[in-house]
Amino acid sequence: MSVENSSLPLTAERDAARPVLAGLVLFGVLAVVAFVCALAIGPFSIPPSRILAVMWEAWNGVETHTSAMLRERVVVMDVRFPRAVLGILVGAGTAVAGAIMQGIFRNPLADPGLIGVAPGAGLAAVAWMVIGSSYLVHLPDFFQVMGLPIAAFLGGLVTTLVISRLATKDGRTSVATLLFAGLAIGAMAAAGTGILVFIATEQQTRELLFWTMGSLAGATWIKVAIAAPLVLALLVLAPFMARGLDAMALGEAEAFHVGIPVQKLKWVAIIGVAAGVGASVAAAGVVGFIGLMVPHLARLALGPSHRALLPASALLGAAVLLSADIFARMAAPPAEVPIGIVTALVGAPFFLWLLLRRRAFVG
Repeated sequence: MSVENSSLPLTAERDAARPVLAGLVLFGVLAVVAFVCALAIGPFSIPPSRILAVMWEAWNGVETHTSAMLRERVVVMDVRFPRAVLGILVGAGTAVAGAIMQGIFRNPLADPGLIGVAPGAGLAAVAWMVIGSSYLVHLPDFFQVMGLPIAAFLGGLVTTLVISRLATKDGRTSVATLLFAGLAIGAMAAAGTGILVFIATEQQTRELLFWTMGSLAGATWIKVAIAAPLVLALLVLAPFMARGLDAMALGEAEAFHVGIPVQKLKWVAIIGVAAGVGASVAAAGVVGFIGLMVPHLARLALGPSHRALLPASALLGAAVLLSADIFARMAAPPAEVPIGIVTALVGAPFFLWLLLRRRAFVG
C-alpha cells in the first residue's frame, strides 16, 4: 500500500476528532462562563472585571481600604466562591454518574435520582442527621466530620445494588423493571425521609425540608473538602471505564468476548456512582434530573462514545447546575428557590420528551 493510502485512516480519524474536540472546548467555555457568572451575579452584583481583582487581593493579603471593597471580598471569597466550587463538583459528579449508569444499564433513561439512587442516599443522610446527631458527642472526630457523606454513600450503594439485582436476570437488564423498581424504591425512601422529618426537632425540620429539595446555600470550604475526594475519585475513575462502557452497548456477552471484565466493570461503576452521588447528596441534598438531561444532551452533541461523553458530561453538568443555582438565587430575592425545584421544572418535561421519543422509535 502506498504512503498516500496508508495515511488516509489517520486523516479520517483526525477529521472525526475535530468536532468532538470543538464540542469539549465549547462545553468548557460554558462551564467557565457559568463559574464567573456564579461569582458575579446575585442580590449584590459584582462586575466580572472585579472578580479576578478581588480574588488576587484576597490571596495576596492586600488590605481593603473601603467598606465596599471589604463587602466584595466577603461575598466573593466567603460566600460565592465555595458555593460555585461545590456546584461544579455536584454538577460534574452527578452528570458523570448518570452517564455511567446509562452505559451500564444500556439505556438513556437511567438516572441516579430517577431510579432511586439519590433518594436512597438522601434517606441515609437524613437518618444520620436526625438520629445519628444525638450520638455525635460519643463518636471520634473523624465520624463527626465524615459521618454524613459516609451514610449517604452507603445509602446510595445499597440502593444501587438492590435495583441492579431486581432489574437484572440472566445477565440482561429489564428497562421496565429498572424504572419501576427505581420509582418504588424512591417512593419508599421518600416515605422514610418524611417520617424522619416528622420526628425531627423544629430546627432540624427547617434545615431538612430545604436540604431534601436540593440547595447550594450554606456551602462552605468544609463541605467542599468533604465532598471533593469522593466526587474527584469518580471523575478520575470514569475515563478508565470508557472502553468498557462502549463495549457494553453491544451487550454483556459481546463485551466479555472482546476482553472486557464485565462483572468487575459493573462493580467498579456501582461503587463509583454510589460514592459520587452520595457525596453530592451529602453536600447539596437531592438535585434531580442532572444525571438524566446532561449525558443525553452531550450524547446528542458529540455522539455515543464514552471517551468524549464522560468529560463532556462533567463540563456540561457543571455549567447546567451553576446556571440553575444562579436562577434559584435570582428568581425571588431575597428568598432562594431550592435548586432541586429548578432542575425538576426543566428535567421533568425533558424526561417526558425522552419517553415519547423512545415510544415513537420503538413503534
